[in-house]
Amino acid sequence: MSELHDIETREDCEALVRTFYGRAMSDPILGFIFTDVAHLDLEAHVPKITSFWETILLGAHSYGGGAFAPHAALNQKVTLFAGHFERWLWLWRMSVDELFAGERAELAKRHAERVAAAFYARLNGQPVPSAGGIEVPAGLIVTQHG
Repeated sequence: MSELHDIETREDCEALVRTFYGRAMSDPILGFIFTDVAHLDLEAHVPKITSFWETILLGAHSYGGGAFAPHAALNQKVTLFAGHFERWLWLWRMSVDELFAGERAELAKRHAERVAAAFYARLNGQPVPSAGGIEVPAGLIVTQHG
C-alpha cells in the first residue's frame, strides 16, 4: 500500500470532490437531497465545487461564486437539520482521509467544519460561530455499525 500524499493540484481537489459526491449522492441520509430535491447535475457541479476547494486549499482564486445562496434555496425545499450537516462532514472527512494525508488534507476537514457550522447557523438565524469555536449543534447522530 502506498503512502498517501497531500492535496497538491486541481486534479487532487477534483478527485476528492468526486469521491465525496459518489458517497453523498448514494447515501441513505443525504442522497435524496442531492438527487430528488436539488436534482444535482454532477458533471456541471464538479468543476464549480472543485474550483471552490482549489481556491481554499491551493490559493488558486478560481472560484467566484457564493456558496451559501444555493443552500438557502435548498433549505426552502427541504429543511436541512444539524444531522444532515453532521453526516455531510462525516462523509467529507472519510473521503479526505481515504485519499490524502497532510497539512492541506487537514485544512480541507477544518474548512468543511467551518462551512457546515456557518451555513447551519445562517439557515437558523443564529450568529455565525467564530473560527475558534466551531461545532455543528447536536442533532441526528449517525454511527456506522458492522
